[in-house]
Amino acid sequence: MRVATWNVNSVRARGDRIAAWLERADVDVVAIQETKCRDDQFPESVFTGLGYEVAHHGLSQWNGVAVASRVGLTDVQVAFPGQPGWGDPAAAEARAIGATCGGVRVWSLYVPNGREVDDPHYVYKLEWLEQLRAAARDWLAEDPGAQIALCGDWNVAPEDGDVWDMAEFEGKTHVTKLERDAFRAVVEAGYTDVVRPHAPGPGVYTYWDYKGLSFPKRKGMRIDFLLASPALAARVSGARIDRDERKGKGASDHAPVIVELA
Repeated sequence: MRVATWNVNSVRARGDRIAAWLERADVDVVAIQETKCRDDQFPESVFTGLGYEVAHHGLSQWNGVAVASRVGLTDVQVAFPGQPGWGDPAAAEARAIGATCGGVRVWSLYVPNGREVDDPHYVYKLEWLEQLRAAARDWLAEDPGAQIALCGDWNVAPEDGDVWDMAEFEGKTHVTKLERDAFRAVVEAGYTDVVRPHAPGPGVYTYWDYKGLSFPKRKGMRIDFLLASPALAARVSGARIDRDERKGKGASDHAPVIVELA
């Protein structure tokens, strides 16, 4: 079984590329982030035409998450327990959707960006990660043998080698101690980054900004992860970052991350 996570940065703008990649990568399940559309705008046929079932949660032209599967898709849940909201009044954004696919509980997660360290959005990001940690801990407490995949764009670079130059990030989000502590807390709740052992850094990235020729200059960040519960981590036989999908016209600024399960 092959599970992937990919921030596509607009599912409607990249439908043809997504379909071509699905055929080429031959994945069984893909967690998708930043679809940037409402449910009624979601191009479901991109997936169903290739034999996938798909569940999508989108509220506007921002955010949006989905799970597509060709090994079954049941028990769809929008948002995780305790997921905080944003705005005035605060309302939950389209940043989390879960479904059971081939016996694996797959969550597609789009963690808030945080914007700036003195922005209220940064506080929101930390609270969002804390509530995710609590929910993820409770899932394992209820069933220690559960196979859970926390997939997505985490908007956190957990290690210094996960960005091209730490000096460029002085005083900026994605690398602060509080963000890294929040990410580590999810790991310590019982989850493992199952990709890093198969694609170690430094200099191994999943995101490159469109600006400043970041991709050819290798100015990237590693912010997309699949964190697995113990039972799922024990099944991992390989993993890779599909850097080639970042190449060419019309590419997302993120590369897909693929995990092989025995």
